[in-house]
Amino acid sequence: MLMVKGENWTAYMSQFWRLVGPNDKLYASAVPGIPGGHRRNRIYGRLDCSAVLCAIAPGGDVNHCVFFPTEERAQAAGYRPCAVCLPMAYAS
Repeated sequence: MLMVKGENWTAYMSQFWRLVGPNDKLYASAVPGIPGGHRRNRIYGRLDCSAVLCAIAPGGDVNHCVFFPTEERAQAAGYRPCAVCLPMAYAS
């Protein structure tokens, strides 16, 4: 097991992505998730979505941004699809 302490912890964790599992618990992953989400709004979408880009623009709140390995995982965690970038999934 790798133990990292002190100042090295921040540098070590910056190499990982915060992903959300089906139990809504955060975990670190070396592989980025494709769908991104907002923990407070419980919504997920594509990372190139205009609504997402607007939310993370300067002054936006990125502290609630999370990522999922798949759309199925996002839905299992209780997130709904974005109406802007995933209209077909949103409608169903």
